[in-house]
Amino acid sequence: MADVATAPITVTDATFDEAVLASDTPVLVDFWAAWCGPCRMIAPVLDEIAAEYAGKLKIAKLDYDANQAVPTRFGVLGLPTLLLFKDGEVVQQIVGAKPKRALLKDITPHL
Repeated sequence: MADVATAPITVTDATFDEAVLASDTPVLVDFWAAWCGPCRMIAPVLDEIAAEYAGKLKIAKLDYDANQAVPTRFGVLGLPTLLLFKDGEVVQQIVGAKPKRALLKDITPHL
């Protein structure tokens, strides 16, 4: 098994469509920024979810400051914002840091 599947992947404006929209596995995209405290709080939780749901769910991280096109395209205004994509469509939007249990409650119905 590739290491990539068990840890969050990094996506950019350039790689987003291929890595996220074309994925045959649901992808949870974490829109984050280095200056965002709540983004840093949920990062370890997302690492855990990536490991536990390897093969069923991909976690992708997109640096909001370095990539403006994708957040604009999907109307991301606040950070952190998590968008769950399934078959190229947004099926769930989570804004703000939440505990792991709450995140999983929102995500698992779509897996």
